[in-house]
Amino acid sequence: MSMKQLAFVAMALGTLAGPVFAQAQLVEKVSLTLEGAKKIAAVAEAKAKAEGARVVIAVVDESGSLLLLERLDDTQVASVNVGIDKARTAAIYRRPSKVFEDQVKNGRVSALALHGAVALQGGVPIVVGGKVIGAIGVSGETPGQDEDIAIAGAAVAVSFTKQ
Repeated sequence: MSMKQLAFVAMALGTLAGPVFAQAQLVEKVSLTLEGAKKIAAVAEAKAKAEGARVVIAVVDESGSLLLLERLDDTQVASVNVGIDKARTAAIYRRPSKVFEDQVKNGRVSALALHGAVALQGGVPIVVGGKVIGAIGVSGETPGQDEDIAIAGAAVAVSFTKQ
């Protein structure tokens, strides 16, 4: 077979197989919408208010990009960035930010060098259908209270269904 014939066969196979390979490379994903983020934040806010907690509530998408931020009245300003960092950590590492805090407490200080990870309790992944679609971070009160408020918000995602 000549080089021209080989090139033609390769091109023909690529043209025919191209759509098949392209379809095989696509994945359907569930994404967190602003409306979903509002529902999550509303539950977290209600829990925080019921407990008299002054917190920041940050909801991010699966890549850690901010979708929604609420700073309840009289919450310290420093908690804004901390809440975002907790949420981002939970989203991009697909686990609660407390995991990193526990690692540091147990002597693995190298966890502090992980890019984008904050070793502070209060960031929780938002999971739908076994997949992380985002995260919520809460900051302003005790680490345990922050995490409890975040868990309450994240739990709402169980009710989300694929449209």
